[in-house]
Amino acid sequence: MNFPEAVSSRRLAFIRSFPKADLHNHCLLGGKRSVIEKHLGKRMEVFKASGSGISDLNQWIGRVFRPFFSLPGAFEKAVEAAFMQARSDGIRRLEMSIDVCFGTMFHVSCDRIVAVLKQYHQTVAPEIDFRPELGFSRSIPVDTLMAAFEQFLSYQYFRSVDLYDDEFAQPVGNFKALYRFAREQGLKCKAHAGEFGTADSVRETVETLQLDAVQHGISAAASREVMKWLADNHIPLNVCPTSNIKLKVVKSLRIHPIRILADHGVKVTVNTDDALVFGDGVSEQYLKLFKAGLFSPGELDIIRLNGLED
Repeated sequence: MNFPEAVSSRRLAFIRSFPKADLHNHCLLGGKRSVIEKHLGKRMEVFKASGSGISDLNQWIGRVFRPFFSLPGAFEKAVEAAFMQARSDGIRRLEMSIDVCFGTMFHVSCDRIVAVLKQYHQTVAPEIDFRPELGFSRSIPVDTLMAAFEQFLSYQYFRSVDLYDDEFAQPVGNFKALYRFAREQGLKCKAHAGEFGTADSVRETVETLQLDAVQHGISAAASREVMKWLADNHIPLNVCPTSNIKLKVVKSLRIHPIRILADHGVKVTVNTDDALVFGDGVSEQYLKLFKAGLFSPGELDIIRLNGLED
Protein backbone atom coordinates (compact mmCIF):
# COMPACT_ATOMS: atom_id res chain seq x y z
CA MET A 1 0.00 0.00 0.00
CA ASN A 2 1.30 3.47 -0.90
CA PHE A 3 0.41 6.76 0.75
CA PRO A 4 -2.44 7.74 -1.61
CA GLU A 5 -3.99 4.32 -1.04
CA ALA A 6 -3.62 4.77 2.73
CA VAL A 7 -5.49 8.09 2.52
CA SER A 8 -8.16 6.62 0.24
CA SER A 9 -8.72 3.82 2.75
CA ARG A 10 -9.43 6.45 5.42
CA ARG A 11 -7.54 4.32 7.92
CA LEU A 12 -5.50 6.54 10.20
CA ALA A 13 -3.11 3.78 11.27
CA PHE A 14 -2.00 3.28 7.65
CA ILE A 15 -1.52 7.03 7.14
CA ARG A 16 0.59 7.22 10.28
CA SER A 17 2.88 4.46 9.01
CA PHE A 18 4.24 6.62 6.18
CA PRO A 19 7.13 9.04 6.76
CA LYS A 20 6.17 12.66 6.96
CA ALA A 21 7.50 15.99 8.26
CA ASP A 22 6.44 18.42 10.97
CA LEU A 23 8.16 21.73 10.29
CA HIS A 24 5.98 23.95 12.48
CA ASN A 25 6.00 22.54 15.99
CA HIS A 26 6.35 24.33 19.34
CA CYS A 27 7.95 21.62 21.43
CA LEU A 28 6.46 22.23 24.86
CA LEU A 29 2.99 22.57 23.38
CA GLY A 30 3.51 19.71 20.96
CA GLY A 31 3.37 16.70 23.25
CA LYS A 32 1.07 13.72 23.50
CA ARG A 33 -1.75 14.81 25.80
CA SER A 34 -2.05 11.46 27.62
CA VAL A 35 1.61 11.65 28.68
CA ILE A 36 1.24 15.19 30.02
CA GLU A 37 -2.00 14.37 31.85
CA LYS A 38 -0.49 11.29 33.49
CA HIS A 39 2.36 13.40 34.88
CA LEU A 40 -0.09 16.10 35.92
CA GLY A 41 -2.33 13.55 37.66
CA LYS A 42 -5.56 14.85 36.16
CA ARG A 43 -7.29 15.74 32.91
CA MET A 44 -6.25 19.03 31.38
CA GLU A 45 -8.88 21.54 30.33
CA VAL A 46 -9.40 21.44 26.57
CA PHE A 47 -8.56 24.67 24.78
CA LYS A 48 -11.42 26.53 23.17
CA ALA A 49 -11.12 29.97 21.61
CA SER A 50 -13.88 32.50 22.06
CA GLY A 51 -12.75 34.57 19.09
CA SER A 52 -10.08 34.93 16.44
CA GLY A 53 -6.62 35.84 17.65
CA ILE A 54 -3.81 34.61 19.84
CA SER A 55 -4.96 36.10 23.15
CA ASP A 56 -7.22 33.17 24.12
CA LEU A 57 -4.38 30.74 23.50
CA ASN A 58 -1.95 32.77 25.59
CA GLN A 59 -4.51 32.93 28.40
CA TRP A 60 -4.99 29.15 28.25
CA ILE A 61 -1.23 28.62 28.38
CA GLY A 62 -0.88 30.89 31.40
CA ARG A 63 -3.90 29.56 33.28
CA VAL A 64 -3.90 25.85 32.39
CA PHE A 65 -0.50 24.77 31.12
CA ARG A 66 2.06 27.00 32.78
CA PRO A 67 1.34 25.58 36.30
CA PHE A 68 2.38 22.17 34.94
CA PHE A 69 5.99 23.37 34.94
CA SER A 70 5.98 23.79 38.70
CA LEU A 71 6.00 19.98 38.99
CA PRO A 72 9.31 18.12 39.39
CA GLY A 73 10.48 16.74 36.07
CA ALA A 74 7.84 18.63 34.10
CA PHE A 75 10.26 20.02 31.51
CA GLU A 76 11.69 16.58 30.82
CA LYS A 77 8.20 15.09 30.58
CA ALA A 78 7.04 17.78 28.14
CA VAL A 79 10.00 17.11 25.84
CA GLU A 80 9.51 13.35 26.10
CA ALA A 81 5.82 13.80 25.24
CA ALA A 82 6.73 15.87 22.18
CA PHE A 83 8.98 13.16 20.77
CA MET A 84 6.39 10.49 21.61
CA GLN A 85 3.75 12.45 19.69
CA ALA A 86 6.06 12.83 16.69
CA ARG A 87 7.01 9.15 16.70
CA SER A 88 3.37 8.01 16.89
CA ASP A 89 2.55 10.28 13.93
CA GLY A 90 5.20 8.81 11.64
CA ILE A 91 7.27 11.99 11.67
CA ARG A 92 10.70 11.52 10.13
CA ARG A 93 11.77 15.15 9.81
CA LEU A 94 11.07 17.40 12.76
CA GLU A 95 11.80 21.12 13.11
CA MET A 96 10.72 21.78 16.68
CA SER A 97 11.28 24.97 18.65
CA ILE A 98 12.21 25.86 22.20
CA ASP A 99 11.67 29.47 23.25
CA VAL A 100 14.99 31.20 23.94
CA CYS A 101 13.51 32.70 27.11
CA PHE A 102 12.07 29.47 28.51
CA GLY A 103 15.14 28.82 30.64
CA THR A 104 15.02 32.26 32.21
CA MET A 105 11.31 32.01 32.96
CA PHE A 106 11.51 28.55 34.54
CA HIS A 107 15.10 28.50 35.84
CA VAL A 108 16.28 25.83 33.43
CA SER A 109 19.88 26.12 32.28
CA CYS A 110 20.90 26.02 28.62
CA ASP A 111 22.96 22.92 29.42
CA ARG A 112 19.87 21.16 30.70
CA ILE A 113 17.70 22.25 27.76
CA VAL A 114 20.16 20.91 25.21
CA ALA A 115 20.85 17.74 27.19
CA VAL A 116 17.14 16.94 27.57
CA LEU A 117 16.44 17.49 23.87
CA LYS A 118 19.33 15.19 22.95
CA GLN A 119 18.32 12.57 25.51
CA TYR A 120 14.71 12.18 24.44
CA HIS A 121 15.51 12.40 20.76
CA GLN A 122 17.84 9.44 21.15
CA THR A 123 15.79 7.39 23.61
CA VAL A 124 12.31 8.00 22.19
CA ALA A 125 12.67 8.66 18.47
CA PRO A 126 16.23 8.23 17.14
CA GLU A 127 14.84 7.50 13.68
CA ILE A 128 13.68 11.12 13.37
CA ASP A 129 15.84 13.64 11.54
CA PHE A 130 15.55 16.18 14.33
CA ARG A 131 16.47 19.77 13.52
CA PRO A 132 16.18 21.73 16.79
CA GLU A 133 14.96 25.29 16.57
CA LEU A 134 15.07 28.38 18.77
CA GLY A 135 11.97 30.53 19.07
CA PHE A 136 11.57 34.27 19.60
CA SER A 137 8.43 35.88 21.00
CA ARG A 138 7.42 39.13 19.30
CA SER A 139 6.19 40.40 22.66
CA ILE A 140 9.68 40.47 24.20
CA PRO A 141 12.20 43.31 23.69
CA VAL A 142 14.74 42.49 20.98
CA ASP A 143 17.72 43.11 23.28
CA THR A 144 16.38 40.49 25.68
CA LEU A 145 15.90 38.01 22.83
CA MET A 146 19.41 38.61 21.53
CA ALA A 147 20.97 38.05 24.95
CA ALA A 148 19.05 34.82 25.43
CA PHE A 149 19.82 33.69 21.87
CA GLU A 150 23.57 34.18 22.29
CA GLN A 151 23.63 31.80 25.28
CA PHE A 152 22.70 28.89 23.02
CA LEU A 153 25.13 29.49 20.17
CA SER A 154 28.19 27.81 21.68
CA TYR A 155 26.39 24.44 21.58
CA GLN A 156 26.29 24.51 17.77
CA TYR A 157 23.17 22.39 18.10
CA PHE A 158 20.26 24.48 16.82
CA ARG A 159 19.49 24.62 13.12
CA SER A 160 16.86 27.32 12.71
CA VAL A 161 14.98 30.19 14.32
CA ASP A 162 11.33 31.21 14.40
CA LEU A 163 9.47 34.38 15.39
CA TYR A 164 5.98 33.96 16.85
CA ASP A 165 3.30 35.17 19.27
CA ASP A 166 1.24 38.31 18.58
CA GLU A 167 1.94 39.37 14.98
CA PHE A 168 1.11 42.96 15.90
CA ALA A 169 3.22 43.26 19.07
CA GLN A 170 6.14 45.01 17.33
CA PRO A 171 6.96 46.10 13.79
CA VAL A 172 8.78 43.31 11.98
CA GLY A 173 11.62 45.71 11.21
CA ASN A 174 12.58 45.66 14.90
CA PHE A 175 13.85 42.10 14.41
CA LYS A 176 16.00 42.78 11.36
CA ALA A 177 19.32 42.83 13.24
CA LEU A 178 18.37 39.71 15.20
CA TYR A 179 17.69 37.82 11.98
CA ARG A 180 20.81 39.15 10.31
CA PHE A 181 22.77 37.74 13.22
CA ALA A 182 20.93 34.40 12.94
CA ARG A 183 21.82 34.13 9.25
CA GLU A 184 25.44 34.90 10.06
CA GLN A 185 25.36 31.86 12.36
CA GLY A 186 24.19 29.74 9.42
CA LEU A 187 20.68 29.19 10.79
CA LYS A 188 17.57 28.66 8.70
CA CYS A 189 15.25 31.63 9.19
CA LYS A 190 11.50 31.26 9.66
CA ALA A 191 8.83 33.48 11.14
CA HIS A 192 5.09 33.49 11.73
CA ALA A 193 3.30 35.83 9.35
CA GLY A 194 -0.08 36.00 7.73
CA GLU A 195 -1.82 33.93 10.37
CA PHE A 196 -3.84 36.94 11.45
CA GLY A 197 -2.17 39.63 9.35
CA THR A 198 -2.56 40.51 5.68
CA ALA A 199 -1.11 39.13 2.46
CA ASP A 200 1.19 42.14 2.28
CA SER A 201 2.45 41.39 5.78
CA VAL A 202 3.62 37.98 4.58
CA ARG A 203 5.74 39.49 1.83
CA GLU A 204 6.99 42.28 4.10
CA THR A 205 8.11 39.76 6.73
CA VAL A 206 9.92 37.59 4.19
CA GLU A 207 11.70 40.56 2.62
CA THR A 208 12.57 42.32 5.87
CA LEU A 209 13.91 39.24 7.67
CA GLN A 210 15.12 37.43 4.53
CA LEU A 211 13.20 34.31 5.45
CA ASP A 212 13.71 30.81 4.12
CA ALA A 213 10.15 29.77 5.05
CA VAL A 214 6.97 31.19 6.56
CA GLN A 215 5.00 29.67 9.42
CA HIS A 216 1.29 29.85 8.49
CA GLY A 217 1.25 32.55 5.77
CA ILE A 218 -2.31 31.66 4.79
CA SER A 219 -3.45 35.25 4.30
CA ALA A 220 -1.25 35.32 1.19
CA ALA A 221 -4.16 33.55 -0.51
CA ALA A 222 -5.95 36.91 -0.66
CA SER A 223 -3.42 38.28 -3.16
CA ARG A 224 -2.50 36.73 -6.50
CA GLU A 225 0.50 39.02 -6.62
CA VAL A 226 1.85 37.84 -3.27
CA MET A 227 1.22 34.20 -4.11
CA LYS A 228 3.09 34.57 -7.38
CA TRP A 229 5.95 36.28 -5.55
CA LEU A 230 6.14 33.44 -3.00
CA ALA A 231 6.08 30.83 -5.76
CA ASP A 232 8.66 32.64 -7.88
CA ASN A 233 10.97 33.03 -4.89
CA HIS A 234 10.47 29.44 -3.68
CA ILE A 235 9.27 30.46 -0.22
CA PRO A 236 7.37 27.55 1.38
CA LEU A 237 4.50 28.02 3.79
CA ASN A 238 4.35 25.64 6.76
CA VAL A 239 0.58 25.56 7.24
CA CYS A 240 -1.32 24.23 10.27
CA PRO A 241 -4.94 23.71 9.20
CA THR A 242 -6.35 22.45 12.51
CA SER A 243 -4.70 25.32 14.37
CA ASN A 244 -6.29 27.78 11.94
CA ILE A 245 -9.72 26.27 12.60
CA LYS A 246 -9.32 26.09 16.40
CA LEU A 247 -8.11 29.70 16.55
CA LYS A 248 -11.06 30.75 14.38
CA VAL A 249 -8.91 32.14 11.59
CA VAL A 250 -10.76 29.92 9.11
CA LYS A 251 -14.37 28.78 9.54
CA SER A 252 -13.98 25.27 8.13
CA LEU A 253 -11.54 23.02 6.31
CA ARG A 254 -13.72 23.11 3.20
CA ILE A 255 -12.78 26.75 2.66
CA HIS A 256 -9.23 26.62 4.01
CA PRO A 257 -6.92 28.75 1.81
CA ILE A 258 -4.25 26.02 1.61
CA ARG A 259 -6.05 24.86 -1.55
CA ILE A 260 -5.79 28.30 -3.17
CA LEU A 261 -2.14 28.58 -2.23
CA ALA A 262 -1.29 25.20 -3.74
CA ASP A 263 -3.27 25.99 -6.89
CA HIS A 264 -1.17 29.13 -7.36
CA GLY A 265 2.11 27.26 -7.18
CA VAL A 266 3.03 28.06 -3.58
CA LYS A 267 4.85 25.19 -1.88
CA VAL A 268 2.86 24.20 1.20
CA THR A 269 3.37 21.67 3.97
CA VAL A 270 0.99 20.39 6.66
CA ASN A 271 2.11 20.66 10.29
CA THR A 272 0.83 20.43 13.87
CA ASP A 273 1.69 23.80 15.46
CA ASP A 274 0.62 22.72 18.97
CA ALA A 275 -0.65 19.12 19.04
CA LEU A 276 -1.24 19.24 22.80
CA VAL A 277 -3.55 22.24 22.38
CA PHE A 278 -5.26 21.54 19.06
CA GLY A 279 -5.46 17.76 19.24
CA ASP A 280 -4.42 16.69 15.73
CA GLY A 281 -1.19 15.23 14.46
CA VAL A 282 -0.11 15.65 10.86
CA SER A 283 -1.72 12.33 9.92
CA GLU A 284 -5.15 13.35 11.23
CA GLN A 285 -4.94 16.55 9.20
CA TYR A 286 -4.14 14.71 5.96
CA LEU A 287 -7.20 12.57 6.50
CA LYS A 288 -9.40 15.56 7.35
CA LEU A 289 -8.20 17.50 4.28
CA PHE A 290 -9.13 14.49 2.13
CA LYS A 291 -12.53 14.04 3.78
CA ALA A 292 -13.26 17.75 3.34
CA GLY A 293 -12.70 17.37 -0.40
CA LEU A 294 -9.83 19.84 -0.46
CA PHE A 295 -7.20 17.52 -1.96
CA SER A 296 -7.03 14.17 -3.68
CA PRO A 297 -4.84 11.43 -2.15
CA GLY A 298 -2.21 12.04 -4.83
CA GLU A 299 -2.13 15.76 -4.13
CA LEU A 300 -1.71 15.08 -0.41
CA ASP A 301 1.21 12.83 -1.23
CA ILE A 302 2.89 15.73 -3.03
CA ILE A 303 2.36 17.91 0.04
CA ARG A 304 3.77 15.14 2.26
CA LEU A 305 6.89 14.92 0.08
CA ASN A 306 7.23 18.72 0.13
CA GLY A 307 7.92 18.50 3.85
CA LEU A 308 10.56 15.80 3.46
CA GLU A 309 12.56 17.75 0.87
CA ASP A 310 15.67 19.63 1.95
